[in-house]
Amino acid sequence: MIEFKNLTKRFPGGKIAVDSLNLTFNDGEFIVFIGTSGSGKTTSMRMINRMIEPTSGEILINGKNSKDMNAVELRRQIGYVIQQIGLMPHMTIFDNIVMVPKLLKWPVEKQRKIAEELIQKVDLPLDFLERYPSELSGGQQQRIGVIRALAADQDIILMDEPFGALDPITRDSLQETLKELQRELGKTVIFVTHDMDEALKLADRIVIMQDGKVVQFDTPDNILMDPANAFVENFIGEERLSQARTNFRTVEQIMIRGPVSVSSDQNLSEAIKLMRTRRVDSLFVTDADDILLGMLSVEAIDTNRRRPVTVGEVMSEVSFVREGTLVRDALQRILKLGYKNIPVVNENNQLIGLITRTSIVDMVYDTIWGDIEPEMPAEEVIETTADIETVEG
Repeated sequence: MIEFKNLTKRFPGGKIAVDSLNLTFNDGEFIVFIGTSGSGKTTSMRMINRMIEPTSGEILINGKNSKDMNAVELRRQIGYVIQQIGLMPHMTIFDNIVMVPKLLKWPVEKQRKIAEELIQKVDLPLDFLERYPSELSGGQQQRIGVIRALAADQDIILMDEPFGALDPITRDSLQETLKELQRELGKTVIFVTHDMDEALKLADRIVIMQDGKVVQFDTPDNILMDPANAFVENFIGEERLSQARTNFRTVEQIMIRGPVSVSSDQNLSEAIKLMRTRRVDSLFVTDADDILLGMLSVEAIDTNRRRPVTVGEVMSEVSFVREGTLVRDALQRILKLGYKNIPVVNENNQLIGLITRTSIVDMVYDTIWGDIEPEMPAEEVIETTADIETVEG
């Protein structure tokens, strides 16, 4: 755990770069500092490893005041990645990766093992370990910079705009890689950026700073849904806020209620009549308690029309979303499966509604051009009717 207690940095001339910060970061969190130039975000981060010394206040690392630690030893315990990467040009990639383990006098075999494990985690071949930085592309060098910070198995990694100089495609790929490694290894990452999209993508929580003070400290979702003030709104941008109003609505707010369904014990001729009457090409199948069991398609009817079977015997599994699922997740599910629509069930697995592509498009239009207040997000739950049978069987 990292704690800032009344942390202040005043530079010569009286400029206050950081003004009485009080923050707590939990173990394994991905924290992003963001703000305009001169807001104090980089200074705040660099005081953690004492690259910059605080004027007053404290930084506690696992309850211990960083001022009481030897500065060199402290920095060896904390990984550090900067935009300029900082690879040593005269050293091989292997030697660059294991710089800190060497200082810590790890056995050579252990150094080799960690270097090989890490370079494979960023999808680079083992023979790159014997190359020099000049033989790698900028993106490949940046990957090495990231894993070098992980090589000594430090619990805390500081990252100062590490991807700022990269092209968008390489940057996006490295963001994905970093987030995967952070989750897999459980590291605490303190990341500085000026890019809001990057912050929203990577952070568990975001620290938004202005003039040395914290304006808002919260999860990306909460910041998007409830910006603290006009500065945060402007910093996020109207486009992102409009998208958030769409993404954080839940399915029951836009679903079509009372979708067409058929009982599992009905015969196919009855199902055909219902399809014709309601002008649909598929039916959801439910039991006497309205629990969703599956789906009956017109193709299944055509294949089995000469057989004396019930709907339940020829129905197929169907994916669904639960009440409370975010619209954005329902849309992703629809697109991934190639569905035109997807049913919604309640906590008892009873069919209560239907989400269609059209209803989502209508909501997007309303959100962009209408006056709709955003709702708080609910927990995502997406399953299939096979899961219902597993739970109830």
